[in-house]
Amino acid sequence: MKIVFDSQIFNDQKFGGISRYFTELYLALSKEKSVVVESTVLYSENMHLKEAGLHQNYMNVVLAQRWIPKFIRKKILKRFKSININNSIKVLKSGNFDVFVPTYYSPYFLEHLNGKPFVLTVYDMIHEILPQYFTSAYDIETVKNKKLLMEQATKIIAISESTKTDILKIYPHIDASKIEVVYLSHSIKLEHTANLDLPKEYILFVGNRTIYKNFQFFLKSIAVLLQENPNLYVVCAGGNRIYSGEQKLIRELKLTEQVIQRNFEDYELSTYYANAYCFVFASEYEGFGIPVLESMACGCPVVLANHSSFPEVAGDAGVYFELNNPDDLREKVASLVFNKAERDLYIEKGLEQVKKFSWQKTADECLKVFEKAAQ
Repeated sequence: MKIVFDSQIFNDQKFGGISRYFTELYLALSKEKSVVVESTVLYSENMHLKEAGLHQNYMNVVLAQRWIPKFIRKKILKRFKSININNSIKVLKSGNFDVFVPTYYSPYFLEHLNGKPFVLTVYDMIHEILPQYFTSAYDIETVKNKKLLMEQATKIIAISESTKTDILKIYPHIDASKIEVVYLSHSIKLEHTANLDLPKEYILFVGNRTIYKNFQFFLKSIAVLLQENPNLYVVCAGGNRIYSGEQKLIRELKLTEQVIQRNFEDYELSTYYANAYCFVFASEYEGFGIPVLESMACGCPVVLANHSSFPEVAGDAGVYFELNNPDDLREKVASLVFNKAERDLYIEKGLEQVKKFSWQKTADECLKVFEKAAQ
């Protein structure tokens, strides 16, 4: 069986959950004796490809040099994207494959399939559920394209039961029988780096802090805990520097010295989790939530809202708060920060829960979906 992944997500994402998923899927399927897996990526600066050693297969282009002007960089990346898409079309026209797998929602490939099956992964329905956050022309086009591809896909992989439910609620005309649920996993490297400049006592927030990620709600909710405990900090890992609106709120809450932002290398992330009192994932919606598994794998309790996919991923290892209830969130965080026995209990639960997930299991289940599509 020959499976072809296209280049879409690797054209647009330097790193992130979706490109991580397809990198891990490619690696696992490549080990299957009955499977030939091919990617149409020729040029990419995606870090997951590089870290996986797949830059030996692709001409992986890293444009991190500061001397390259931004406008030139954009032109180069646009050219690389065009080359990758043209390579996808070339492979499609050859017909030398059994199943085609688009990695995002552009429908460019439909006219070149010539009756061959394709399997679409739907990561979430956030654009449709929280449209107030996604009003750009690109977002509107994404919604339109996703609907078209779901309607025409041979099979659909939803990354949680919650995502499948959302698909059918929003688009009840889509055939439920062609949607298969396949859970993701995590790729956290369990390496502890002693020389990171981290406070001794902190609550962790990881990744993007904008819009539906609910960072400002989180900070307002726990502000009193920080104000009453000057040795307690919030560490924001990744997500880029704290922007002006966040700085203004931090000043108003008198927390200037207690909110820290740090960027990190992949191998350092486990240290951020392992040394935190807890990780708070305050997001309004997630299709899956890989950071939940990362945190549990590192022995860090997880505080998260009881909605969307979170109960599926965290199970009884999650410390749940009522979405948009600041008092409840503060209470749940305090229960872990100030009660070691409670913290240890949820660490143990998390270490057990995370054992239920692996990229090999993800790949095995995806392969079954690909085989059904090819029949």
